[in-house]
Amino acid sequence: MKRGTAERRRSNDDRFRVRPGAPKNRHQRFVSRVLTEVSKVRAGALRRRTSRPTALGRGHVAVRFGGKQIAITARRVAIKVRLVNLKQAGKRSTLTHLRYIEREGVGPNEEPGRAYDAMMNEADIDAFEARSHGDRHQFRFIVSPEDAGQLEALRSFTRQLMNRVEADLGTRLDWLAVDHWDTDNPHTHIVLRGKDEAGKDLVISGEYIAHGMRRRASELATAWLGPRSDLEIRQSLAREIEQERWTSLDRALQRQIDNGSVDVDRLSASFPQSQTRLLMLGRLRALEGMGLAEERTTGKWHVHAELEGILRAMGERGDIIRTMQRAMSGVQREIGQFEPTERPEPIVGRVVARGIADELADRSFLALDGIDGKAYFVPLNPGSELEALPVGAVVEARSAFGVREIDRSIAVSVQDGVYRTSHHLAGGNPSPGQSPADLVQIQVRRLEALRRTGIVERLADGVWRVPADLPQQGARYDRSRRGGLVVEVCSHLPIEQQASAIGATWLDRQLIGDGSGIIDRGFGAEVRAALRQRADFLVGQGLAHRRGGRVVLVRDLLSTLRRRELEQAGKTIASETGLTFRATEDGKRIIGIYRRNVQLASGRFAMLVDGQGFSLVPWKRVIEKHRGKSITAIVRGSGASWELGRQRGVSLS
Repeated sequence: MKRGTAERRRSNDDRFRVRPGAPKNRHQRFVSRVLTEVSKVRAGALRRRTSRPTALGRGHVAVRFGGKQIAITARRVAIKVRLVNLKQAGKRSTLTHLRYIEREGVGPNEEPGRAYDAMMNEADIDAFEARSHGDRHQFRFIVSPEDAGQLEALRSFTRQLMNRVEADLGTRLDWLAVDHWDTDNPHTHIVLRGKDEAGKDLVISGEYIAHGMRRRASELATAWLGPRSDLEIRQSLAREIEQERWTSLDRALQRQIDNGSVDVDRLSASFPQSQTRLLMLGRLRALEGMGLAEERTTGKWHVHAELEGILRAMGERGDIIRTMQRAMSGVQREIGQFEPTERPEPIVGRVVARGIADELADRSFLALDGIDGKAYFVPLNPGSELEALPVGAVVEARSAFGVREIDRSIAVSVQDGVYRTSHHLAGGNPSPGQSPADLVQIQVRRLEALRRTGIVERLADGVWRVPADLPQQGARYDRSRRGGLVVEVCSHLPIEQQASAIGATWLDRQLIGDGSGIIDRGFGAEVRAALRQRADFLVGQGLAHRRGGRVVLVRDLLSTLRRRELEQAGKTIASETGLTFRATEDGKRIIGIYRRNVQLASGRFAMLVDGQGFSLVPWKRVIEKHRGKSITAIVRGSGASWELGRQRGVSLS
């Protein structure tokens, strides 16, 4: 009996299983809080761009086992990455960037780029953008193999690279890519969704972004093309000796710097190969010529503390100079870079080239041939539309850092820190053709814009509390919104066409003015010649006459030219559409459906159609989203105020 009981007990012991009870609520709340905080830490670590990338996130194990150093014989691949916060970038950021990298001229034969993914050679970017809705973030890469020209099949290379990245990260990835062949070295843009295959936020280790992906790309390029020969390595390093940019030789030197100095004896120990040591010494001599290194005692070199930053800046400037030299087609000009923070006065010039300055950040540039005889590189604000700035157009670039006149006029109207519309309807200092009510209406719109940012406070209808430093705060608001730079098109027409155009042109405004700032050199000399041709044309049209070697213009020349051009354009459109053209009257309200815009020498005009005819009204970009809808305009001189949608009585000048 006892024996049977013991056997049953042993049998029951063998069947013992741990059955943990359900966690109590307070434990669950604790676990949830821990997981929430861990997620915050991971997200914050991913956003931070520090010199020590975080180890959190997928891919850190692959880096740990693969290491950071790449063999000297391996093919080199440069990878740039940008992490985009999609909420901050805006709802259309993904589609805008994809359209941007698919632009005209980036293909092998200057055709538009074609997006592809892991399976399709022509991927649907609209579908990819739709899948990206709700994503917290997105990764954007530029993969640039040093020997991309030899790879030939960049598309296959990219797909194999992303397969290896998927293996390292342990998840399937949703990505699109576009190959670019518009530079000296072909490269690939990759847009990667910030979601893993389970639909969770994709967090990639900073170490993997900095080292792991580049290592995989290098391994793949080496497998395709074979390792670099000793001759290729020596030739590549020898080319770096005199280069005014950050190079691999500088990176190797940086690892040898101790308290700002490099010891030649340490170089001999670290680089036993005499050829490599001579290359390093040659680089030090070249840096000495740039003022970035100095041999203070025999074999002891002092290196500039900001070596990397200075060399990177020099490399960017060298790229700018080469870009400008290509844009100017070898024509000698003094070259400068327009910096809004350093140049309060605007520059006016002809657009001779436009292109991409930073493809990751969607930053573009203009090359201007200035009326002052100089050439300028103008980096544009992110998201600027190059199509609105055609080659040959005359534009003005100016700083957005200055104080606006509207803010000054508001500050003058403030009493005891309060602005009241009722007190200023009879005052103010309106422009010619502008009533006090018009000025107050413009001030109210500005106050409402500043109210939304917290700069002013609305106390009641028509009453605002205004800070004493409103002009300065308004300038800071404009800088944050505009990016520090404003580029306005003075004329879409090249000056050659302006010389004989029926319409109010930029040349006419120069004839009316004193022509200051136009130097008789380069584009300035061309402008001087075009002004003489324009004067002859106006004399022939009866709009000017000569008096004692001087050209005298008729009164209201610009409005006369504008009216003539609008009448001519109105007749042309009337013959095409069968509608009756109605000329506008200053100060009269015009109501109609916005059909399209028309580019004329006098500027761009909106076509407003009612039941019986149409009018041509000075256009503004803000009305484009109202195409096909009924809107109201009030023409004042060469401009117009617009009333859009439900905002009756609130106009946009």
